[in-house]
Amino acid sequence: VAPMELHGCISVVARNRVYCGHGTAARGVFVILDRDILINDLLVDSANPTAEELNAPVVGQLRLPDYMGAHTTFPILGMQLEEFANDEVVGQQDFVAIVNEQTRNECTDQARQMMFMVEITDESHPWPVSTFNVPDASDDYCQRGGRFGAHGSNENFTPIYYGKLLFVTWFNAGVRAVDIRDPYNPIEVGYYVPGINENTAERCITVAGQDQCKVAIQTNNVEVDDRGYIYLVDRANTGMHIVELTRRARRLAEFPD
Repeated sequence: VAPMELHGCISVVARNRVYCGHGTAARGVFVILDRDILINDLLVDSANPTAEELNAPVVGQLRLPDYMGAHTTFPILGMQLEEFANDEVVGQQDFVAIVNEQTRNECTDQARQMMFMVEITDESHPWPVSTFNVPDASDDYCQRGGRFGAHGSNENFTPIYYGKLLFVTWFNAGVRAVDIRDPYNPIEVGYYVPGINENTAERCITVAGQDQCKVAIQTNNVEVDDRGYIYLVDRANTGMHIVELTRRARRLAEFPD
């Protein structure tokens, strides 16, 4: 079965790889592509491509459960984990953070979309090793209105964060700062949930044929820069927020003095 939507790919020129995620909350596929073949050598008859032509750039892929998508696929490469410092087989490891997108409001009619850390040291056999999730019970998010679940991560390789902190948007639960220094055990070390304002739009569900609407923030996209600022954009018209790390999360980023 062909995968669904392609949200975007992340290219790593130094590795000659492109990392892509397909699917919005369903039929997710993560794929690793040979960048050179994709750009320079892939000659496909667009009217009638063969399976061999279409698969030529594919180095490895992971098919997710039918109820999961693959929105953002952020590579975290060349990690030297203290736990495996003496491992003569796999001392240095590569990972990708796959973030799925929630598309339904108030936790209805859909599996909860989360973030998965996938080990890709053996590129032909990507393997999930851990999960990161924000519990509903932490602030009754399912009842706040709008979507509650993951959307996407930052896609910037900013050195102060790379391999240490990843930022993931969680719709009505704002943005989450996740310590990924141990990809087998990602830990939340900070978060920011914007408040609603006069511009925040309603989000509705249908119950017994009637619309029930609530005003809720929907933090959608996140990006970072090398000054340590984090930029959030809301899909419910709340606007843009610029925030900076504090306390434990800031220490992990090892900001230059």
